[in-house]
Amino acid sequence: MKGFLFFIMTVFAGAAFAQQLAFPGAEGFGRFATGGRGGSTYHVTNLNDAGPGSFRDAVSQPKRTIVFDVAGVIKVTDKIKAAANITVAGQTAPAPGITIYGNSISLSGNSIVRHMRFRGSINMPRGGCTVIADSLDKLMLDHVSIEWGRWDNLHIKHSTNVTLQYCLIAESLDPQCFGALIERPEFVTIYHCLWADNQSRNPKAKAKIEYVNNVVYNWGSSGFVGGHSAEHHYQDIVNNYFIAGPNSTDNFLAMFTATDHVYQRGNKVDMDKDGKLNGREVTTQDFADKGASMLTQPTLLTKSNAKISTPEQAYQTVLAQSGASLYRDAVDQRLITYVTSLGTQGKIYRSEVEVNGQPDIAEEKSANADKDGDGIPDAWEQTHHLNASKAEDAQIINKAGYSNLEEYVNGLAQK
Repeated sequence: MKGFLFFIMTVFAGAAFAQQLAFPGAEGFGRFATGGRGGSTYHVTNLNDAGPGSFRDAVSQPKRTIVFDVAGVIKVTDKIKAAANITVAGQTAPAPGITIYGNSISLSGNSIVRHMRFRGSINMPRGGCTVIADSLDKLMLDHVSIEWGRWDNLHIKHSTNVTLQYCLIAESLDPQCFGALIERPEFVTIYHCLWADNQSRNPKAKAKIEYVNNVVYNWGSSGFVGGHSAEHHYQDIVNNYFIAGPNSTDNFLAMFTATDHVYQRGNKVDMDKDGKLNGREVTTQDFADKGASMLTQPTLLTKSNAKISTPEQAYQTVLAQSGASLYRDAVDQRLITYVTSLGTQGKIYRSEVEVNGQPDIAEEKSANADKDGDGIPDAWEQTHHLNASKAEDAQIINKAGYSNLEEYVNGLAQK
């Protein structure tokens, strides 16, 4: 009897602790976000700033999976406030994908955002950040481009269980030109991201954070910045590549204090700007010289499940995948070109006007028929033995733990 009870308890304990990934390939502390799983589907059908069928309307209510029947640039005048428990499936847009341009978006908890381009503007309020993710729990940003913020491109404060993977954080604008402020969150993973042409804060890590397999290119005054405060911060910094560009000083690390508890290994820095990837190993002394307290064991690294590659492999992966890379637009492609120059190209701009602003992109409409409006094209439903006239089957959870709608949108992101 006791053995039977132990078996039952073990089964229930396993069920309680088994958690579903946000999607296959989700890494780090945000990997268990569920987004809009099991909720409704909202179709973005136009490029308007507001109103029915707009992106702003789509993210205004919780428990939604947002799909795109249109591609192009959505020009927004005011900040967008997104509800919690949503999935933004940017990969559903036809080529060339979706760009939100002109102002900020503020995200909420338990959300999944994939294959989107978010760009601020010199015309948004001074101090504005392009993407804000404050006071939330569980966020997954995957293959997202975040650019043209007026203070920082990205702001994360008082949040927990956040992942940025395969993101591009670049070209922040006047007056600060900073990449990101990660302020007092816990359990943050930044993984295979590209940081390019930011004056500083790539990021500023006042946090409990793991920073793995990233590429930092053409920082201005400083690259990775410590917390530099009286509070204790824990930073696991592993197998990243720091590559100086035309605007870079020698400060690929900056502003650490004794309250920054750093574990580092396998990082490289290439300072010679000679067009070749030929950096040296970063040493523990490089961090200690900037004021960090060094740890001999990682704080977070064994808990997030992130897979680690070499800095050279990370460089290749970041070039291939960072940002909204299903359909790279001219802005992101220009940034990738800077990085591949390995020190000879790139610039820290004060305004997007200096690079001719946001390119005009002709509106494109999806050719996929979706008779029941469930977000899954009729042809896909027929191939996968679903009912193209029955919207409810989109939210049926399969043996793998994903809804049929998730299986469809996740498949698009694996191209």
